[in-house]
Amino acid sequence: QVQLVESGGGLVQPGGSLRLSCAASGSIPSSNAMGWYRQAIGKERELVALFRIDGSTNYADSVKGRFTISRDNAKNSVYLQMNSLKPEDTAVYYCYLYMRARIHWGQGTQVTVSS
Repeated sequence: QVQLVESGGGLVQPGGSLRLSCAASGSIPSSNAMGWYRQAIGKERELVALFRIDGSTNYADSVKGRFTISRDNAKNSVYLQMNSLKPEDTAVYYCYLYMRARIHWGQGTQVTVSS
């Protein structure tokens, strides 16, 4: 059974930084897509950043130049470095894994950007 465990959320002031981590456990094939989505109150869940199956990255326009996604394949982990955070980045951030034609989600971690 695949499980995704996120960590690293919290409260940060505008302009600050946070780093999210997600570790996947279980039988994870090398061919997968992994990354981050977020959902703010009253809004749809949206893509933040991810690694596609071919290894290329995809970022939401709203985070380009501020957020960086990275991964450690040996640890089945993906990370999201978030810099220059804005109040509109406030949301629950979910780890995403697509493998063997199925989508898996983490439980979510809250990121709040406020002074």
